[in-house]
Amino acid sequence: MKEKLEELKALIEKDKTDFYAKHYPDITGLLLEKSITVNIRPGQKYIKIDIGSSGKYMVEGLTGNIYGIKAYGVIHRGHQYGTLDTINQYFWGDYTAQRRANT
Repeated sequence: MKEKLEELKALIEKDKTDFYAKHYPDITGLLLEKSITVNIRPGQKYIKIDIGSSGKYMVEGLTGNIYGIKAYGVIHRGHQYGTLDTINQYFWGDYTAQRRANT
């Protein structure tokens, strides 16, 4: 699971970098770095995925399901973004993950 989490982290950072380059080309340096940096914080049941200084996603440890959050440390079961096995089916650069069009 650790490898899949690192793959998710790299994908989020790449998609965020691409999104900011396209939509906000003037944001550079430390501000850009703070906006795209992903931190993984393990927990007993859920793994927290923070982007910048904010919580964004949580991964269920047993299943690998990825959820949005209601509040820090509280999953939102209504906002599911696939699993660690389907991360490439989503674009992670916008405010929330968006399913990619089938190509």
